[in-house]
Amino acid sequence: MNAETLPRPVVVLDLDGTLVDSVYQHVVAWHAAFHDVGLHVSAVRVHEAIGMGGDRLVAHVAGDPAESAVGEDVRKLHDEYFRSQLRTVCALDGAADLVEALAGQGHRLVLASSSESDLVDDLLELVDVRRHLTAVVTGSDDAATKPAPDMVRLAIERAGGEPGGRAVVVGDAVWDVLSAEAAGVPCVGLRSGGVSAERLTSAGAGAVYDGPRDLLDRLEDSPLRSH
Repeated sequence: MNAETLPRPVVVLDLDGTLVDSVYQHVVAWHAAFHDVGLHVSAVRVHEAIGMGGDRLVAHVAGDPAESAVGEDVRKLHDEYFRSQLRTVCALDGAADLVEALAGQGHRLVLASSSESDLVDDLLELVDVRRHLTAVVTGSDDAATKPAPDMVRLAIERAGGEPGGRAVVVGDAVWDVLSAEAAGVPCVGLRSGGVSAERLTSAGAGAVYDGPRDLLDRLEDSPLRSH
């Protein structure tokens, strides 16, 4: 079997900052939630943590004592603030076209987001890609959230991929890159979540693009090329 006849790699897609332009709404929502419980966490610190599971974020940015004392309260407040801003969230330029192109090339596509399933459903309404997805993995599934490898592995499994089989993760956060690396698969980074190319590359991304439109325009020179 040569490269032309090998099955296309499974593509594991992130959601926030990869398909929808929602990262900064998450930053504002977390920042406000911490403020409401009497904690000040800088917006920069919050932004650096976007993409990891919400079950990890409070302890990561504010410490284990904060998680023990107010973790659930902060997550609830974040969800309320974020939902109040949903009207300002939209699909990223080129997201739907990129997903359609990858599906047309024969890739099996699966979404893996650390957000809970109901929020993922709402965000997917904003970008016309659901019909191309083989499966969806969310923070509601019984899998450790990013940067653990579990969500990536579960996504590949649900897409029908074999353990250790060919797959590529596409994401915008350092946590996507680390999750992919821990799962033993390469990651293509996108800058559309506000993380620099240098940070994504340093974390282990094999290639970095400005966003879904840039990746689509350069698809034939990317790790997802059709030949």
